[in-house]
Parts: sequence; structure tokens; C-alpha cells
Amino acid sequence: LLCPHVWQAVSGSQACRWLRTPATPGTRLDLRGIFPPLTTPFTAQGEVDYSRLEENLHRYATAPFRGACGGVCALANVLGAPLCQLERLCQEGRWQEAQALQFRLIEPNAAVTRKFGIPALKQAMEWFGYHGGPCRAPLRPLSEAQLEELRRDFSINGWL
Repeated sequence: LLCPHVWQAVSGSQACRWLRTPATPGTRLDLRGIFPPLTTPFTAQGEVDYSRLEENLHRYATAPFRGACGGVCALANVLGAPLCQLERLCQEGRWQEAQALQFRLIEPNAAVTRKFGIPALKQAMEWFGYHGGPCRAPLRPLSEAQLEELRRDFSINGWL
């Protein structure tokens, strides 16, 4: 029940064994709050059960009005000041400068979220003087090739 980005970072039988082994015998893993309780709108025959689909829509249609919001803000851990500058530029209406700055932030942001995920974020934090710490199972550290690609994503945009 991990997101696809985490599964991409999981490799090797050691990590898979860790995922299947409970902390103590007889314990259950409580996943409430990690994934919303959606019921699938598809039947066993592959047809859409519109009553279940409607139930899901009603359940989550009001989420934005109850204060639900979010984003993957991993880049703020390493490039917080430039992100604050981007917000200031937008508030001041300096759109050309904001666009230029945003273009420089796209590749590093993709690297620490979509491309390499948490292991990349931890490495980038180390580069910028923060303590990212080691990766914990089931995540694996970046390979040398991935590390070089991550460095390139930050360097080519002027951050390293």
C-alpha cells in the first residue's frame, strides 16, 4: 500500500522481506489516515458500479471546502529561500522574473519528488548543509549513476 514512487525505490529481496514481516507476531498495521477509504467503483466483471462511484464523489467533493489542501513540497527542504522569492515575485507582479526562477526550480523539484523521491531529497539536504540522514527500509540509497544525475539536475540550473 505504498505509492508508486516508493515502490520504484524499493529493490532487492531484503526490502520485500521487510515489508512482509510484522513488527511483532499477531499485530496489525493500521493504515487509516494514510490512504482514504475509497471503495472501488468497478465490479468483478469490470463494469462500473455507479452507486459506489457516486458514494466516493459525495465523500470527497467537499474536501476542498473543509480546508483540505496540499502539495508535494519536498523542494522547500533544500531550496526554501528561492521558493519564498518565487512567491514574492508573483505577489509583486514580476511575472517574467518569477517564470525564469520557476523554470530553474522545475528539474530539481522533479528530481526530489517524481524521479528519485526521498533518497534524492535526503542527499540534496546533505549537499545544502542540512541533515538528511540515511535512507530507511524499504527505501534504498541512490546509486552512483542516480547520484550523478541528481547532481546534474541541481547544477545545470545553478543551485550547486
